[in-house]
Amino acid sequence: MNPRQRVITALSRRVPDRVPKTMSLCPSQLARFRQETGRDDPHAYFGIEVRTVDPLAARNGADFGRYLGEIPAAARVDDWGIAWVRGDFHFERMIHPLRDASSVQDVLTYPFPDLLADERFAGYAGRIAEAHRQGYAVIANCMAVGGTVFWPAYKLRGMEALLVDLVANPDFAAALLDIVAEMMTGLARKLASYDIDVLWLADDFGTQRALMMRPTVWRVWFKERLRGVIAAAKSVRHDLLVAFHSDGKIDEIIPDLIEIGVDVLNPLQPEVMDPVAIKREFGTDLAFWGGLGTQTTLPFGSPAEVRRAVHDLVATVGAGGGFLIAPTHVAVGEYHRVHGGGGGVRTV
Repeated sequence: MNPRQRVITALSRRVPDRVPKTMSLCPSQLARFRQETGRDDPHAYFGIEVRTVDPLAARNGADFGRYLGEIPAAARVDDWGIAWVRGDFHFERMIHPLRDASSVQDVLTYPFPDLLADERFAGYAGRIAEAHRQGYAVIANCMAVGGTVFWPAYKLRGMEALLVDLVANPDFAAALLDIVAEMMTGLARKLASYDIDVLWLADDFGTQRALMMRPTVWRVWFKERLRGVIAAAKSVRHDLLVAFHSDGKIDEIIPDLIEIGVDVLNPLQPEVMDPVAIKREFGTDLAFWGGLGTQTTLPFGSPAEVRRAVHDLVATVGAGGGFLIAPTHVAVGEYHRVHGGGGGVRTV
């Protein structure tokens, strides 16, 4: 099997010739890799089998000054109007442009970016074809600023404020979530019209102990909006694989994710959910991506312990197919551009 065939076979819950893998490196790890190997591309070096091919960045000419106020000189403002201020390591803190909003009208008049602009998709089919020519499986993100419905909304509003809105200002919350979900629904439909292999969605709903909200609250506010995004993609290609990422302990809503059309669950965080038990309970309906702990095994384990953890996961979660092994956290900031322009081709 070539890498693409291996990935598609595994994520379709069939048995590949071997369990596929992926990883990414934060900047400090990338520098160490280059120093120790003399190579520049860890993805080629380690034989990573997937590539993410995203549309070009959206361009938004709006003036966000009235939403952000005075911000640090070094801050960057993205096309959603969110300001990002560099922190420690590869982390950034956000300045939320809708933090002071109070009315539905504030949401309706906000200058959201056009995610379906033609300029974003210039050359997109060709970049996908090139990744396929090289033998890679292609992942496409239906993720605005790192998420699909919850993340974009709380990054615009602030997480605490949005969670309060769900109870104290539900009309405002509904307006914001509806607009974001409508944008993601259109993007999902557009991405599905291209020859991608996996559509990637993400919204972190889990903490180290449980969901950050009651399952009933999640079902009221997020389940149907995510269902609409997935349904839009599968209305274009019914067999398109849809992956969903959520950190933390989310086993209470795994049956709901299956119901709304999720095919692949990531990251299967072993510190809070037993990967073997999750595979045993849900493996007939879901494939899994991840499983290798970045809170335990990778930072604190010896090389021998890491190898043993990998072998155990391959032998258990990988048994019978349905598994792509990867660390459970993917460091941001390192992009693997396979060719041309600011095309947004990166390793997941």
